[in-house]
Amino acid sequence: MLREGGNAVDAAVAAALMSFVSESPLTGPGAGGFMLVHTGGDSHLLDFFVAAPGRGLADPDPAPLLPIDVQFAEGAIQRFNCGPSSCGVYGNPAGLAEALRRFGTVDLARLTAGPARAAREGVEVTPLQAFLFEVLAPIMRSTPEAAAVYEPNGRSFRAGETICLHELGDLLEKLGAEGPDFLYTGDTAARISDWVLERGGLVTREDLAAYEVVERRPASARFRGREVLTNPPPSSGGILIADALELLERIDRPGDTRVLAEVIASTNRARDDEFLEGLSSEDYARRFLASDVLDEVAGEIASRLGSTTHISVIDAEGVCASVTCSNGSCSGVIVPGTGVHLNNMLGEEDLNPRGFHRQSAGARVPSMMAPTVVLRDGRPEIALGSAGSNRIRSAIVQTVAAVIDGGLPAQEAVDAPRLHVEGDLVDAEPGVDAEALRSLEASGWRLRPFPERNLYFGGVQAVVRDTETGALTGGGDPRRGGVACPVE
Repeated sequence: MLREGGNAVDAAVAAALMSFVSESPLTGPGAGGFMLVHTGGDSHLLDFFVAAPGRGLADPDPAPLLPIDVQFAEGAIQRFNCGPSSCGVYGNPAGLAEALRRFGTVDLARLTAGPARAAREGVEVTPLQAFLFEVLAPIMRSTPEAAAVYEPNGRSFRAGETICLHELGDLLEKLGAEGPDFLYTGDTAARISDWVLERGGLVTREDLAAYEVVERRPASARFRGREVLTNPPPSSGGILIADALELLERIDRPGDTRVLAEVIASTNRARDDEFLEGLSSEDYARRFLASDVLDEVAGEIASRLGSTTHISVIDAEGVCASVTCSNGSCSGVIVPGTGVHLNNMLGEEDLNPRGFHRQSAGARVPSMMAPTVVLRDGRPEIALGSAGSNRIRSAIVQTVAAVIDGGLPAQEAVDAPRLHVEGDLVDAEPGVDAEALRSLEASGWRLRPFPERNLYFGGVQAVVRDTETGALTGGGDPRRGGVACPVE
């Protein structure tokens, strides 16, 4: 798209549509997402994430969730809950079409043609995708429809084999020809709703017909003289990233691993009941990121010191688009004849810390996803985001710090070893400062070293603009098979 004269939004939408095919368990028409667009003067956050279902149901009685444990590495296990009652109201088709209509320069049909062809002809399974098919196999085997698509030979696809998604190809072609309305009203929407309801889910025809893309004002933070724009409430990941960067700014010890761990732990503690209640408040981001509150937390820290897909694009005119989409870990619910594999966002423990099926019908499910743009003197310096569930925010914070504090180009910043903190447990990749880790352990933290880089730590995709020369560098995360595509 960029070579053919399209802008950053055209390219981002094209890549997102192709990701429906190349990473089909993790994103697709049954998923939701966010796009942060900076047009040179204005910034826009389009929220097309999953909404809670249940409109029109007098007495919702969801079927039990299906728990599945996914092992990323020895000892690193995350539980996902799947099945029909995990499915929320999808937003990707409406959101991507809206972004293209408002900020793009080409027709949707031009962008769906390539992905539709790829879905029918098949795409080669990469080693990382083969690993994802393997770890997600229990979900794929949970329904005959998913097993028919992802295990047609009675086993997961292996690297080098070809996966074809014929019904998805038909959906993409229709999406280009007609736009997204058929997925929200009419026969296709009715078929999806009826299939889910008959199996104990909650997605009604009313839910689909009422779904809307919402524009929100990006949350903003200051870091080393830059303005950081990210995903605002009702999602939680963005303001936790803003919180972490503001704290790192105040403590002002660049490159200190101990500080980083303490700051991530502080953002974990911030996710209390008051925080979760506040996300639904119009003014919560300003109150949460108030200077006096940040100063107090930074002082406390200083006193102690001694899944998903993402695409980032910056074009030659300075327009940038940062878009994150996610099907969660997928639900296993594929509606025959539609090409739609529904999300499992209602079953994601990270997104439902107070219990499942607690949101009112129509409410957006909170998300850790945080497409982010860093502005320097009003111009984009970094566009980035990440996959990785609860590790999204720590991955983004570390990458921003690596570029700004470490002076690294995009790929080196993305490649840099990462850590993550949950409770008193510090997960660390090889290469994280060993002395700092020993210091943390001596202070009572538990350490879990990983033997190699792992997709557990997220999948950051970043573009960095050199503020002096204007040169662009891209970073694709090797933890997720990411790539960077410079265009000349």
